[in-house]
Amino acid sequence: MDNGGFCNDTYPSGSSDDELVDISDVTVDFSEDVPPLDRDYSAGCCKAEWRPNNSPKLMDLLDDPVPGIGTYEDFNTIDWVREKSKDRDRHREITNKSTQSTVALLFSISDAFSGWLLMLLIGLMSGALAGGIDIAAHWMTDLKEGVCLNGFWFNHEHCCWASNETTFQERDKCPQWKSWAELMVGDSKGPGLYVVNYFMYACWALLFAFLAVILVRAFAPYACGSGIPEIKTILSGFIIRGYLGKWTLIIKTITLVLAVSSGLSLGKEGPLVHVACCCANILCHFFTKYRRNEAKRREVLSAASAVGVSVAFGAPIGGVLFSLEEVSYYFPLKTMWRSFFAALVAAFTLRSINPFGNSRLVLFYVDFHTPWHLLELIPFVLLGIFGGVWGAIFIRANIAWCRLRKNTCLGHYPVLEVVVVTLFTALLAFPIEYTRMSSSELISELFNDCGLLDSSKLCSYASNSGNASGSVNATAANGLGARLAGQGLYTAMWQLALALVLKMFFTVITFGMKVPSGLFIPSMAVGAIAGRLLGVCMEQLAIRHHERDIFRGWCSPGADCITPGLYAMVGAAACLGGVTRMTVSLVVIMFELTGGLEYIVPLMAAAMTSKWVADALGRESIYEAHIRLNGYPFLEPKEEFRHKTLATDVMRPRRSDPPLSVLTESRMTVEEVERLIADTTYSGFPVVMSQQSQRLVGFVLRRDLVISLGCRHLAIPQCVTSRENARRHQEGMVSMSPILFTECDPPMSPSAPPAVKLRSILDLSPFTVTVHTPMEIVVDIFRKLGLRQCLVIQNGRLLGIITKKDILKHMAQMANRDPDSILFN
Repeated sequence: MDNGGFCNDTYPSGSSDDELVDISDVTVDFSEDVPPLDRDYSAGCCKAEWRPNNSPKLMDLLDDPVPGIGTYEDFNTIDWVREKSKDRDRHREITNKSTQSTVALLFSISDAFSGWLLMLLIGLMSGALAGGIDIAAHWMTDLKEGVCLNGFWFNHEHCCWASNETTFQERDKCPQWKSWAELMVGDSKGPGLYVVNYFMYACWALLFAFLAVILVRAFAPYACGSGIPEIKTILSGFIIRGYLGKWTLIIKTITLVLAVSSGLSLGKEGPLVHVACCCANILCHFFTKYRRNEAKRREVLSAASAVGVSVAFGAPIGGVLFSLEEVSYYFPLKTMWRSFFAALVAAFTLRSINPFGNSRLVLFYVDFHTPWHLLELIPFVLLGIFGGVWGAIFIRANIAWCRLRKNTCLGHYPVLEVVVVTLFTALLAFPIEYTRMSSSELISELFNDCGLLDSSKLCSYASNSGNASGSVNATAANGLGARLAGQGLYTAMWQLALALVLKMFFTVITFGMKVPSGLFIPSMAVGAIAGRLLGVCMEQLAIRHHERDIFRGWCSPGADCITPGLYAMVGAAACLGGVTRMTVSLVVIMFELTGGLEYIVPLMAAAMTSKWVADALGRESIYEAHIRLNGYPFLEPKEEFRHKTLATDVMRPRRSDPPLSVLTESRMTVEEVERLIADTTYSGFPVVMSQQSQRLVGFVLRRDLVISLGCRHLAIPQCVTSRENARRHQEGMVSMSPILFTECDPPMSPSAPPAVKLRSILDLSPFTVTVHTPMEIVVDIFRKLGLRQCLVIQNGRLLGIITKKDILKHMAQMANRDPDSILFN
């Protein structure tokens, strides 16, 4: 892997289930009639007289299970059908035994309860980690500006809460909190005060970012990025070992705090989904049912995705919908209930920790008193259009920047890139109040509804006794002059406009760097700024022209005409929807996030408009775009296949190629099979009755063959690791021992070496289609059943194979994309 194994780089090549099986020297004529069966015992009639009494005994290597059988190599796709079948067999066996003894009954009950216990542990662990991350991030963010004298572990807000000298007008100022300039210079005023604070802010930001990227590079390369594209790929059945491991969890938790505290334009919400999935994967190892079954483990990971959003936003219901709509590949009803339970436990744990200190679970609580008007749907839709356009522009710009990083020397210096971006972010962010504060604090400020004691510049309105004239005097006479914009509000508007440009630029180049980086909060910040700007404009327009018919009834004396904070909330939803293409889950997350249940209609209008506009400019969300950029073998369930092609147009081999190399059910020796394994790197082989008939019998996985035989005469990596396990099961086997996949015992001479029976590892019911099956149906089969490969037959005769990689390549060709540039290596 390039760059020390950093994510988004090229993975090591090896055995891949998406590659084609090798080619043999036998040509299959498509037009030839199928020859008759070449031996009687293949039809299922076992004749005892075929094997002499003194012939060697057959060796069934799998009479006792060999460790490793049924497992998968790294960067392979699991067989969903086989995993579900294994789970049904296990459950059936436990149910049958439960009637035989009390111990078996208790074991059956504990097995049924283990899933709920696992959800409880995931919720508790994820909630505790999220609470710790929130507390540490708030403290380290404020550490860039100063320190609390009462206790260095207090952040700015908590330090001032404990002060008796704090006032409502200056609630952020207290004698106990000292800036770095006050501690170093000893004076609260002076020309050098600003310079010292500026310098310390940049130094702390550089230190946090440098530590984050160094820790990721040295200990856990998979801890970088958001993690949601990889989680989506893993949930579809792909295996990336180590991505959800304990080192990834530890390093991502630490570096997430550092990255957020550095002031970079990123959030912690997406990485918290990765953190929750790491917790789930680690806890799965304590439960046999989930440790030994990849499909069951992915059901748990789907629930963990809901837990991640629940602890990120305090939105348990939105988390379940997010997992269902955006992340999960397979989401049965049982998983939905368990996801809801786990998200509830995680939210309760986070509420118990109370990281925000306000006894609320919601992150951005709003308490708007002014109802919205029907005509305000027009500016809400405009915000949706802005969110869709911004989402499409951001995706294209970010993917172009990430592709430049991958294909140029920029990707060879990840530490330098992070340090340089952090330096520029700190230097440009500090002079502007709205970029210097954290993104979460900025969104809270923008969502805020101005009160009588609010000292924010966004609430700097002129008094009724102003010096205005004309229509403004008339407005003041009607009691509406208190909401006219003052000098402080005009200053805030210019600063917000500049902050909007900087946020958009830095979000593009920050997402995808080699530090944990989420996208939810930066996208919401962009939309909230745009929404607040539009909301203030609409407010001033309504106040100054309240007598016109279009604004008649909007304004009344002593009340607000328009709530600018509502526009910020709608804009945040619109931009987040344009980037992620969420709809239902987005609306639920937003009203859980803010508590603004009565504003669902504006949120729905903005979210749907944003998705329509963004889809018109580009079909992919940011996560799907990064999946395609990294070349993960992921079949998007939402994408429709409309092309009129057939299975014969996609299957391998092509008509000009030699046919597939296959295993025969009874006429190959151990040496021949070992040689086939050594000469190929593919993950499975069809088993046919004979090279002449090519009648399909089943499909066997390469890994199962390697583990069963041990490959004693070969020096390939898979054989070395499995040799010791296999030797315990194959005493007496020699290179000339025949390998049997048959149910019956074929005739053997007394002097022949003992045969090796491997029918136990043979898949007797591989999925097959005919050459005339439309590809639209084939793609649906692969999506809904999670297949690794599908065999193509004609009248029972094997003609070819279609793998997931073939489908991805075909879909890329149909979309006029270069297939070799997107396929996983």
